[in-house]
Amino acid sequence: MQEPLEAYCHIGIVHPMAFPQVAAGDGPILETLAEIATDPFFSAVEVTQIKDATARKQAAAMLATAGMDVIFGAQGPLFQSKLSLCDVDRAGRQKAVDLCKGLVDQAYELGAAILVVASGPDPGEAKREAATNGLVESLKALCADAQEKAGERMLSVSLENFDRTVDKKCLIGPTKESAAVAEAVYAEASNFGLTIDLSHQALLREKVDEMVLSAVDHLIHVHIGNCVPFNTASAAYGDRHPRFGYPGSAVGVEELKRFLEALVYAGYFKRSTPTTMPVVSFEVKPLAGESPDLVIAGAKRMLLQAWARL
Repeated sequence: MQEPLEAYCHIGIVHPMAFPQVAAGDGPILETLAEIATDPFFSAVEVTQIKDATARKQAAAMLATAGMDVIFGAQGPLFQSKLSLCDVDRAGRQKAVDLCKGLVDQAYELGAAILVVASGPDPGEAKREAATNGLVESLKALCADAQEKAGERMLSVSLENFDRTVDKKCLIGPTKESAAVAEAVYAEASNFGLTIDLSHQALLREKVDEMVLSAVDHLIHVHIGNCVPFNTASAAYGDRHPRFGYPGSAVGVEELKRFLEALVYAGYFKRSTPTTMPVVSFEVKPLAGESPDLVIAGAKRMLLQAWARL
């Protein structure tokens, strides 16, 4: 490709993954967010809950001043609270919906265009259909909540699929199944879409082109990350999003290039998305002893190298 990647999309980064000390909604949120907001490489950022109302207001002003696309990640709070949008128990499922409705409020306050959620744990084959039906109802309720609270703009809800058997062990799950859920939700809620993550492709044992093509009709958001899918003795085994090039990991320059190619040929970069341009975000996490700044710098180099090879 002769044009820079920025001609096709906004490059983003998942803030609480790059700086894990803020993942619980406190810590040096404003300081680390400022590192991203002042870096012209990034035109999008993915934030999560910010517990302190004053810090949340300051973060919103910072991101608006920097002119960034904002995406709100509700996956972390869902995992941390052990609540599930696909809980087969209606009361448990409602608790997850209520949590996410509160996060819809924060997403609007922070100027986010997309709120990303995870399905919740896979209950096993016998209860999978009931859990899927419950998930669809939960997602419709969240989309309706976002519509009711909309002002000049409307927040979209996006479902991210995770592995079913390795680490997160979520109901959703295989990309074809996430696409089926999307069809069911989108029939009643136009503010819904899908998020896919390159690191989850290896954990799901899916081919890159199959993953992209399965999701593309409802694809509104993309993560690029890495994983260690086979070595159970590795400190980065599973869905830990290690830096690119980590020993035994699945994603290098060639794999990232193939993913970008699949996105190009599937038409993702030409899609209308809730963000001002389609977003491709790094989801990388420094492991023990690693510097967040160095991990981020390595991710930038990897992306530029992969794009240059298209």
